[in-house]
This record gives sequence, C-alpha cells and structure tokens, in this order.
Amino acid sequence: MWQELRTRLHPQGLEIVTVALDVDVEAARPFVEAANPSHPSLIDPAHRVDELFGFVNVPNGVWIDEDGMIVRPAEPAFPGRNPILESLQQIDLDTLPPEAAEMLGEARKIKTDPEAYLAMILDWVEHGPASRYALAPDEVLRRAQPRPADEALAAAHFEAGEELHRSGEHGAAIPHWREAHRLFPTNWTYRRQAWELEDPSRQGHTDAYDSSWFEDVKKVGAENYYPPVIP
Repeated sequence: MWQELRTRLHPQGLEIVTVALDVDVEAARPFVEAANPSHPSLIDPAHRVDELFGFVNVPNGVWIDEDGMIVRPAEPAFPGRNPILESLQQIDLDTLPPEAAEMLGEARKIKTDPEAYLAMILDWVEHGPASRYALAPDEVLRRAQPRPADEALAAAHFEAGEELHRSGEHGAAIPHWREAHRLFPTNWTYRRQAWELEDPSRQGHTDAYDSSWFEDVKKVGAENYYPPVIP
C-alpha cells in the first residue's frame, strides 16, 4: 500500500520512506523484496526510529516537510486499504481451531481509519503548509510529549538486548528485553519483537516472557490497540 501511494503522489513531491523494525535483517528482507519498492525501504535492527521519533507500534508514521521539520509526530499510519486486515475479515472462524479462532476474533476488533488518514495525506500534498493537518511546531511538541526517564532507559535496555542477540548471546538478551517491557509497557514494537523471536508469527506465550500478543491485546482491549488519529 505504501508503494501504491508513492507511485500516485511522488510526481506531486511526496516521498515515502518505509522502515522495517526487526533485529534480524534477513527476516525482514523477503518482505521488502516482495514489495519491490521504488522508494527508500530500510531495516532498523536497533529500533532507532522508536527512540528518535517515538514509534510504539506498527505501522506508525511521521510527516516531515521539505525543510526537514516534523509537521505530524508519530501516530498510527494506514494509507488507505489494508489488504491484511481485510483478508482476516473473510476467514470463517468456524473453520479454525478454537485458539486460532479466538485470536482472530479479537484481532478483528482492532480499529483503524485508513480512509481518513489517506484523506489527510492527500490534503497535505495538495496544500502543503496551508493544510490543516500540517501542525504548527508547538502542537507537534505538545502531541509528541517529553520522554520520561523510564522510556529512555527502556531504549537502552532494548539496544543492549539487540547487541547481545546479534552477537549470538540470545539468552542474555532476554532479561534486557523483559526490563524494556517493564519500563515502557505501551511500546508494542519492543514486545512484539521479543515475542516474534521466541514464537515466530504467532507471538504466543513462552517461558521467556510473562505474556503474549494475544494476552496483552485482550488486557487492553483490541479496540484500544491503536489510538485514534487526531486530525
């Protein structure tokens, strides 16, 4: 969907940069290659965009103008139709094992508004700084909010775990990632990364962590998984 948007709007001056968050570069590579993007498509094994821009889930996005100024801080970013979520709606739950049916039923409660977000982008591309969706610097700062010490420490623990994992000491990385989860519990990218390495794709409960994607989504309510985008 990002490639489609880039093809449509690049002639009008919009550039897309996509960033995959994955400590294992090779795990992310097939998805990048399958998308065959014409825009810059990067892989961030250290989750630096979390630290720099405040991303806490995927997809998140920021808007940066021609002068390099952020005009919208990190927020859920669905630029139009989401084929993955749409495909989930077509599956007959009765054909699935009970556990899978329960997980999919919960996932279907996740709320997004791709049409509204796409309309915002189109307005920004057309009107530039005059767009009502391009925020003033003081509003960008207000929405971004200061970074608490616990979140900064969580980033350090996550990076330490990433370095250990990359050097072949995966077991030693787990305590750091557990601590990152404790310090920054609303950062889903930290949690999903850790769960994915223990239980690829399903991100289920394992001995390494106290929870799983499904368990934590049920706790917060799937409808709260993404905060609403505020125009």
